[in-house]
Amino acid sequence: MQSVIELQKPVEIFSSASAVGKAEFEGPLGDCFDFHDESEKFGQKTWELAESELSHNVLALALNKAQLSHSDVSFLFSGDLQNQCVASSCGHVEEQIPFFGIYGACSTCTEGLLLASLTLNATKEQNIAACVTTSHNSAAERQFRTPIEYGGQRTPTAQWTATAGGAFLLRCGTRAPHIVRVMPGVMVDGGISDPNNMGAAMAPSAAASIVSYLRLTHTRPADYDAIVTGDLGSEGSELLSILLKTQSVDISEKHLDCGKLIYDPANADCHAGGSGCGCSASLLSAFFLKKMGAGEYRRILFLSTGALMSPSSVQQGKSILGVAPVIEIVRGEN
Repeated sequence: MQSVIELQKPVEIFSSASAVGKAEFEGPLGDCFDFHDESEKFGQKTWELAESELSHNVLALALNKAQLSHSDVSFLFSGDLQNQCVASSCGHVEEQIPFFGIYGACSTCTEGLLLASLTLNATKEQNIAACVTTSHNSAAERQFRTPIEYGGQRTPTAQWTATAGGAFLLRCGTRAPHIVRVMPGVMVDGGISDPNNMGAAMAPSAAASIVSYLRLTHTRPADYDAIVTGDLGSEGSELLSILLKTQSVDISEKHLDCGKLIYDPANADCHAGGSGCGCSASLLSAFFLKKMGAGEYRRILFLSTGALMSPSSVQQGKSILGVAPVIEIVRGEN
């Protein structure tokens, strides 16, 4: 049973930063990101270490924007796609911030923001929390499928794992875009076992979360400027629309999907779109929060969508579970 948690103290995202690789920078929103690396190595020798450096750098930039240091942060929620979240732990070990390593697959960004909001509400002091989420195409492909050097053919439903990351600094307040309500996702088994069709695996959980959230908050799609999903891509977005319409919910006028926004399908070999937990994280920072800061968006629903698979689950023949936590973000008051 899903439930919406109304935050007693709204949590503002007062600083953020984004970083991407070459393909993402060449996409339609390339100019929105704070920095990019054409080599995608971020000064490191391996793809895995590159993602750790990406995670470290994007948090450092968010702190620099706010003129803060690592010692000002009370809690760090960080996750990635590598086994045991090693990109996050290796990337932040020297910072000595109390650390929560989290894994929600591509839903990790929203999961981190949700957990950080609850933690800040539970403390009496005016603490600062940091949330960092990254993914790296070459590291993820090597772990979940086959190394890119193998040259395997991808199906039309496959998505391209984004080399991207986002970092967010949060505290209780309402001056900047702020989170007012959150809803944990429930795991939904749509019966999809194809790791090359994550959009179809995630769409049922996204539909369940959207329907539940609207019902529990007594709101309609028209009440929001945008309803943003993490990275369903073209395949998952189409399926989401079908699933929602069977329950008499139509979000077609409000729906935006990060997996469809990050690449230009006419100029990038992304097939069904982008994926990876860095996809929604980078776009929340680079695109959606900037829209809110500029006054273009007043109120959005943001739900990163996660395909909860691992090499082990695929080898065991298990279907891929989906999950879609939700946060509601409102424009800042100044």
